[in-house]
Amino acid sequence: MTKTTLLENERLDDLHRCGYMIIQNTQGFCFGIDSVLLTGFAEVKKGDKLLDLCTGNGVIPILLAAKSEAAHLSGIEIQSESVDMAKRSVEYNKLSGRVNIINGDVKEIESHIKPGSFDVVSANPPYIEAGGGIIGDYSPKAIARHELYLNLDDVIKAAAYALKFRGRFYMVHRPSRLADIFCALRKYKLEPKSMRLVQPYENKAPNLLLIEATLGGGKELKVLPALVVYDKDGNYTKECRDIYYE
Repeated sequence: MTKTTLLENERLDDLHRCGYMIIQNTQGFCFGIDSVLLTGFAEVKKGDKLLDLCTGNGVIPILLAAKSEAAHLSGIEIQSESVDMAKRSVEYNKLSGRVNIINGDVKEIESHIKPGSFDVVSANPPYIEAGGGIIGDYSPKAIARHELYLNLDDVIKAAAYALKFRGRFYMVHRPSRLADIFCALRKYKLEPKSMRLVQPYENKAPNLLLIEATLGGGKELKVLPALVVYDKDGNYTKECRDIYYE
């Protein structure tokens, strides 16, 4: 690891993989369990090139650098403050030769990458439709949670643009948006291949959705068993511990 300078309200958090750490701002949006679960769901093969949309502080490409043998991982993020943290985290973990962070708008992805450049695209996008929920301003937290700068259609369109034919798209979202997700995927020739609901507890309704789609894939959707996050005592289940920790 290299030394890094933390700015006001920043901290270094342990990712529990390969000794990697990540810079987060306590006054901004910090990554949650959804990003970690996505890295456990995504299949990233040896030699793959991956692009993470709406990458925030870079947690997904950094974690997947630890969990996979991907040849190269990139992330694109519109918020310059998050990009700065992500780039410093990449440097801190000595991943500069393998992980690249782009400061850019997902809606203008063609300005940053060539079409069909990636084997895998991942995304943990804003979940809440514009006008939904309570929004006080355009703070980093609001931008990360609400479709203020881009919507679900924008994300899926960008994924289809970036993927090679038969490339794989992995996304975490809310079950309430499932109909919208299926419609948008089919619109951009991304065929849903597998999905998994995430339940906080065994007896609770799902609050997250993990979905895989293939660009130009055939019509076959597998519904996987639900992933339960906590046991009855409030501890991570074994499966979740395995996703989080080495």
